[in-house]
Amino acid sequence: MKELIVISGKGGTGKTSLMAAFASLAESKVLCDADVDAADLHLITSPAVLEQHDFQSGRSAVINTDKCTECGLCRDLCRFESISESYEVDPIACEGCGVCVYFCPEKAIDFPVNTCGQWFKSDTRFGPMVHARLGIAEENSGKLVSLVRKEARSLAMKKKLDLLITDGPPGVGCPVIASIGGASAVLIVTEPTVSGKHDMQRVTQLANFFKVPAMVCVNKFDLNPDVTREIEDFARQSGLKTVGRISFDPIFTKAMVDGQTVIEYDGASQPAKEIKKIWKRVLKNID
Repeated sequence: MKELIVISGKGGTGKTSLMAAFASLAESKVLCDADVDAADLHLITSPAVLEQHDFQSGRSAVINTDKCTECGLCRDLCRFESISESYEVDPIACEGCGVCVYFCPEKAIDFPVNTCGQWFKSDTRFGPMVHARLGIAEENSGKLVSLVRKEARSLAMKKKLDLLITDGPPGVGCPVIASIGGASAVLIVTEPTVSGKHDMQRVTQLANFFKVPAMVCVNKFDLNPDVTREIEDFARQSGLKTVGRISFDPIFTKAMVDGQTVIEYDGASQPAKEIKKIWKRVLKNID
């Protein structure tokens, strides 16, 4: 089974729109939305949820006031000042280190596992999809990314589908690292801006570190042809394969408003034609 990860280095490059277009072109595949901090692939794919599961990770301290003698030891030991004078734990400030739990002489502090979000198995008009939703201000998104990728691979194997297409998170942090490890290839979607070029270079270094073959696609290339050439020059010098350019077109926004991919909205449009060519080149590079 092959796994393609679509990443961007930064937000707003059109990664998810391109990923959705690929979903309408690909055959025998499972879709995975690993951008759990700001998942939005479902806005286009309109998934029908078949299974919903809680995602649990990390712990937070909770003081049992019936057992607490207010000795003050927990407040003295807490480096994060998360315990108030009335011996209540601020769940936002608590880092879940467990020091207060370990040293409390009355064993008056509980340490329950946090429910940080949910993950789903769904059906879409493009096929099966695994996706997730991380709670507001919750952490451990890297763990959730690893979980949805694992479940998506398992689903693909169960259904005997030979391709997994994953919408990865932006940036170069822990969620991105969790999304690309062990992948067959990554497609870096960038834009012709200074930040787009810079962040593409950073995520390229990340892919190289994990020895994952990378390709580059320039979205909205005609907004700044000079920077587009700089990006393609960098890709050539770095040994990356440039699989194509996509012109700027309001059709992407119109398609999103209609809950459709660009291919569905107008398959004869210039961007749709460009994406079809890009998809063929991507397939050749992951076979």
